[in-house]
Amino acid sequence: MAANLRNQNQLLSKMAIGDGHGENSSYFDGWKAYDKYPYHPEERPDGVIQMGLAENQLCFDLIQDWLMKNPKASICTPDGVLNFKDTAIFQDYHGLPEFREAIAKFMGKVRGDRVKFDPDRIVMSGGATGAQETIAFCLADPGDAFLVPTPYYPGFDRDLTWRTGVQLVPVACASSNNFKITKSALEAAYGKAQEGNIRVKGLLITNPSNPLGTILDRETLKAIVSFINEKNIHLVCDEIYAATVSTNQHNFVSVSEVIEEDTECNRDLIHIVYSLSKDMGLPGFRVGIVYSYNDAVVNCARKMSSFGLVSSQTQHLIAAMLSDDEFVDRFIAKSKERLDKRRKYFTEELKQVKIDCLNGNAGLFVWMDLRRLLKDQSFEAEMELWKVIINKIKLNVSPGSSFRCSEPGWFRVCIANMDDSTMEVALSRIADLRQNKDQNTEVKMPARKLCRQSSLKLSLPRGKVEDFMSPINMSPHTPIPQSPLVRART
Repeated sequence: MAANLRNQNQLLSKMAIGDGHGENSSYFDGWKAYDKYPYHPEERPDGVIQMGLAENQLCFDLIQDWLMKNPKASICTPDGVLNFKDTAIFQDYHGLPEFREAIAKFMGKVRGDRVKFDPDRIVMSGGATGAQETIAFCLADPGDAFLVPTPYYPGFDRDLTWRTGVQLVPVACASSNNFKITKSALEAAYGKAQEGNIRVKGLLITNPSNPLGTILDRETLKAIVSFINEKNIHLVCDEIYAATVSTNQHNFVSVSEVIEEDTECNRDLIHIVYSLSKDMGLPGFRVGIVYSYNDAVVNCARKMSSFGLVSSQTQHLIAAMLSDDEFVDRFIAKSKERLDKRRKYFTEELKQVKIDCLNGNAGLFVWMDLRRLLKDQSFEAEMELWKVIINKIKLNVSPGSSFRCSEPGWFRVCIANMDDSTMEVALSRIADLRQNKDQNTEVKMPARKLCRQSSLKLSLPRGKVEDFMSPINMSPHTPIPQSPLVRART
């Protein structure tokens, strides 16, 4: 058997037999645990609740209502079928003109119409994943590097490095200043890369931040733009959560606004990644966007988009939806309102059991502080606690170490991918974790019949997440019904 496997591997590429995808991570392990035994209020009330997937499921009623009123937007309805042929045979990698115009207009609206985007600079890609990889291919060669402030989205290790050969150099940020990006941290990371003879080609930032749920203020953005201009390196701004910013906070500031004010900035160094996966809650549509101020990057990225185009059917539908100003304005306002309500309720409930979160105002998650629940301040203790959360209280939350956080004890908890009743069950489980950790009582599995007042007896024994893994080692990217990327159960 082993010899046969070795022979098979010799026939495959290094990429095929390697682990560059990064799936051997606690971030993905949590998804596999959910795949194995997902929560259902009646069939599996003791199942794993999915809180590791950043989906926005709070406004589907608005989209469904629009679709019912606008059947012509879909070529698969009696009202829209007359557009079927022209849409079905369209394959220009520039994209439908009306699609690019609608996307450019929507990007402006999300940013308060304080800046306008040129439809001719809109480049399609298969989701933000494809957009990030395209940018990496355009800006860097194998062995080159991008600086990335920590904590950062674990998928970047896959999106930017797996097929490109590019490296990521962490920029360590600390909780002492709420994980803000500082000039000194950037300089330290840049200097360390140079000492290792690593050529830094760019800086990648997420604004709003995943996993922190915070936004960068104007002064920080100005400092970042100044830094990349001094070093003559690129700035890639992932702004896929731009429409999730709280209505009660300062307006989201895009890098596009900052460079409008900075007349000395070299715009050829500025690039934006966007998608409709988070702001519209449409990850399955795979609408990713590269928006670059560099003509050469636009031209190259557009040619490369042939490998990951958005389907013409999707373009047709999205163009119609986003061209409806009344719908877009209402959707953005309602989405912010509902996210605000969910975020406020969730964090206030956590405060009732003495669990704090970073003071965030954006995103589809909270950055939960469980440092006081660790037996010691180490990443080993963080993993031990995480295994209890996965194995015993059955919540798929993501440990900070999977986001390259420099400090143990932080966890990302997604809050917008479930209904209210599921959220109440999740909060009850977290509350019992806190209570029983204080009392140091024995851990027991969630009861088969759960309710908001039920008590889960929890503590910290040695649990193995492998106990809840599929024997097939299911990938969260596998196109099967159990995959959380195909269907996230609530």
